[in-house]
Amino acid sequence: MRRSLVRALIRPLAMAATVTAIPLMSAASAGADSVVVGGFPIDVSQAPWTVALASRDRFGGTRAGQFCGAVAVGRTTVVTAAHCLSDDALGSPPNRLRDLKVIAGRTDLLSQQGDEIAVRKIRFNPAYDATTHSGDFAVLELAAPLPQGAVVAMADTGDPAYAPGTQALVSGWGDTTGAGSYPYRLHAARVRVLPDEMCARAFPGGPDGSYRAETMLCAGELAGGPDACQGDSGGPLVARGRLIGLVSWGSGCGRPGLPGVYTRVSEIVRALRPADGAPPSGRS
Repeated sequence: MRRSLVRALIRPLAMAATVTAIPLMSAASAGADSVVVGGFPIDVSQAPWTVALASRDRFGGTRAGQFCGAVAVGRTTVVTAAHCLSDDALGSPPNRLRDLKVIAGRTDLLSQQGDEIAVRKIRFNPAYDATTHSGDFAVLELAAPLPQGAVVAMADTGDPAYAPGTQALVSGWGDTTGAGSYPYRLHAARVRVLPDEMCARAFPGGPDGSYRAETMLCAGELAGGPDACQGDSGGPLVARGRLIGLVSWGSGCGRPGLPGVYTRVSEIVRALRPADGAPPSGRS
């Protein structure tokens, strides 16, 4: 079996001749099985918190520069996977990207729908471990506010949305065929939250990765099927109207016995909690 795979779009698109090649990972090691396996197209109004991370300067204009997903959790606050903004993924430090933006309120990446908003500040989780993928999140501050209706609430520890068996929706713009066929339109897939014990058995350590329940959750079907993968990193997993996970890593996509692994959002809630202990308001 192959080693665990982060789910950022960290190689150039096959159909984008203008994209500069990134000498980081081969197509095989970057994971090109398929993204939003078993998924279906949706309008962004059905998941308005789903936003795209983009840099035309780095990734070209064929897909408006989209390279990862992200989630609006406040009017000027967006969360994504930390590995999306690593030096390895981008080929340079993120502060050297002259046009790092989020694209919000847009179903088709090449349409004029919605807004493109500059990222003003990036805060990486100081506990992020790039080797184990534990704590895989970063918080972005935007230069202008999003509509309040685009914001999704985050599920804190103990929220019933984390319960095994809960149906959840994952959304993004990732590869839908495994052959470099990246859609311009937003897609989604329905998955089920799986028990931590099942996730730990699927990823006990070694070449397929190690599952850590305190910072991760997994979702999908043990028989394989609906899943997220390359190009969807940082995107939302939402259950019962609340954000419970960010697309993080996996071993292939939609493979039997190997569900997708997500950053557990309760960890982000703790990181953003004010000193007075009140939960984040989602109105920043």
